[in-house]
Formats: sequence, structure tokens, C-alpha cells
Amino acid sequence: MEKFNLTKINKHYENADISDLGLDTAEIARKFHQSFDMYEVTPLVDLKNLSKEIGLKGFFVKDESYRFGLNAFKVLGASYAIANYIADKLGMDVKNLSYEKIKSPEIKEKLGDITFTTATDGNHGRAVAWTANKLNQKSKVFMPKGSSIERLENIRKENSDANIMQGNYDDCVRLAAKYAEEHGGALIQDTSWKGYEKTPRDILKGYMTMALEAHEALKEKEMIPTHIFIQAGVGSLASGITAFFRNVLKENQPKIIVVEPNKANCLYRTAKANDGKLHVVKGHLDSIMAGLNCGEPVTIGWPILENNVDYFISVDDIYTAAGMRILGNPLGGDRKVISGESGAVTSGVVYKLMTDKNLEDYKNILELDENSVVLCFSTEGDTDKRGYRDIVWDGDYPSKDLEVEND
Repeated sequence: MEKFNLTKINKHYENADISDLGLDTAEIARKFHQSFDMYEVTPLVDLKNLSKEIGLKGFFVKDESYRFGLNAFKVLGASYAIANYIADKLGMDVKNLSYEKIKSPEIKEKLGDITFTTATDGNHGRAVAWTANKLNQKSKVFMPKGSSIERLENIRKENSDANIMQGNYDDCVRLAAKYAEEHGGALIQDTSWKGYEKTPRDILKGYMTMALEAHEALKEKEMIPTHIFIQAGVGSLASGITAFFRNVLKENQPKIIVVEPNKANCLYRTAKANDGKLHVVKGHLDSIMAGLNCGEPVTIGWPILENNVDYFISVDDIYTAAGMRILGNPLGGDRKVISGESGAVTSGVVYKLMTDKNLEDYKNILELDENSVVLCFSTEGDTDKRGYRDIVWDGDYPSKDLEVEND
């Protein structure tokens, strides 16, 4: 049987203040995103036929392939963090900034030339490069070994200086930070460490626009999620989604389950160890879930996850491949979702939990049944079109075991 690992936390080592990560903050972030002329609410897909087929009351997938024409959700965090950076630099409140205002000649003259710098497996770097390009600024992007050439070229199309390096994602984060420090650039990174925390928290807040849209769409359908499955790389997205729903659904708390690839499961390992330390995965991380190939947990997010997530799951690539096929080949009148490798894993996990007899014990632990309303986030479309076809059409993806090191 393919690997499926589940754990929960029995002892909490840090308290987490999530009071600033609720409805008010999400509305401020969304107001900024709404100022972009290309803003549209992305679909919350109601998979009625699939939910009936597998024995759920409801199965909803937020489809981020429509976000700003970039085929992924990352622009929500990158653009909002850059807006906050500009607001701080000009001594302004981000509440008073709009897209039109920050791209105006007056603001550009005050700011001068800025190079926004980041590390990425693809989507975040494209989002930073896209935003910088829209503001007539520069960007410098570092990508890990094994990154998709298509994703690299999409970043370069935004007039970015982008290159694939020899190291893994975490090595590239360090390169980006060093470059920003040595060249006076602005680091826009979606992970954190001691001394670098504000921008990652702004990115986390930006992601909450997606959570707010999903929440409002579910309210319109008079549905309250009982289970939220959210994928994780370093854990910034998972932290933002978790904090938002813990704040807005205080009377009807859903189970929140974080899902990672086995080949880059730093959050699962940290949760399982449950010793007050962050645990990392080292070496070349080559899960097909490229956007989740992160070996070091986000420091500002872990206390949120430690105190609010119910379960952590770590799975093989076969789960996301299944999710990609299922979402792309809907039952009956269900809407098709083109979901990439990092977007489909949660849907694949839910489907397998409900249909695979070998996972029945896990399904019971999670209390998934005919009364469950499940919410998942498909965070990207086919951002690597050839890779998507290889997986969905031919089932061609790496299945070899990966040698990784514990810290």
C-alpha cells in the first residue's frame, strides 16, 4: 500500500495569538485585491455528484486557477506583502493604498527603483515578478534544482532576472536573502526566521482573501464545513487558512487537517516529534508536488498550526496524481477543475479516505461520514502544462523512494 501517515499533537509548547488573523484583516486584504482591475472571485466548486458517490454530505473545492490570470493563488500573498512594504517605506497605512495608487508615477518617484527578491518553486516567484512588473519595478528570483522550465519562463516573461540554481528550495531562500542584503533589494519571502517575520505575516494575511471568499460562498449555500483539508509547504498558507476559520467559525469549529508530501513533510515530522523543536527535511526534495517541496517550517506559522490543527497527514505522490485525475474528470454535472500537482493533493486524500478500505481506520479517526462537509483548496492549475499532461494522461511521474535526512 502507498504510504499514508497521520499524526496529531498531544502537547502544545507555544501559545499563538491569532486575534489579528480574522474577518477584519481578511476584509482589508480583500479590499486591496479588489482594487486590481483583473480581480474576480474565484469559483467555489460544488462537487455534488462526487460527494454523493463517495458518501459525503458536501465536497467543495476552491479553484484558484482563475486568480488574476496567473493560474495560482500566490499573487494574493505576494501583492499584499509588496503593498505593505511600500506602505511602510512611505509611512502610510496599507488601508489607504490601492493598486492604481501604488503604480502611479508619484509613488514611483517617491520609491525610486526597487528590486523585489525571492525564492520559489514557481508560483510565488511568478507572483512577485508579476507584481513588480506591474509597478514598473525589478525582480530577482531564485529557483531550486529540478524546477519546471515552463515555470521559469513564465517568471522571465514578467521581465524578471530568474534562474534555476543547484540547491533545494531552502538553499534558494538563503540565496535570495543574501542577494537582497548585499544589493539593497526587498526580500518578499513566504517563509520566516528570527529577524524576518513581518513580510511573511503580510503574505499570510494576503492569502486570507481566498479563505474569506470561500467562507462567504459557503454561507450563501447555507453550508458550514466540518472538515478543512489544506496542503502545506513551509506552512504559511495553512497558517492563514487555519487562523481565519478558527476565528470566523468559533461556534462551529471544523476539523482542520494539514497535508504534505512524504518527501518534504517538515510539519508532519515536527508534529509527530512533539518536542518543542522544529524538524527539517534535508537534501534534494523531489516530490511531484513542486510547490510543497519545502524542508523547513515557517517559524511564525508553526505556533498557529501547533495550537489549532487537528491532524497532520503525510502522503505519497500517488495521492495528488489521483486528485488531479478526479478533479479533471468530474462525475455527472460537476464542474471540471484543472488542478496542478500542489493543488490536488487534498482532494486526492479525501477521495482515497472515503473509498480505500485500507484507510478506513483513518477515515474513522477523522470522523468523515455522510454528515461531513469538506472544503479543499486547489491552489494552482496546470502551471506546468507538460508535467500536468504527463501525470494525468500517462501516469508518468517519479515514484522512487527519496533518501532524506532528519535534523
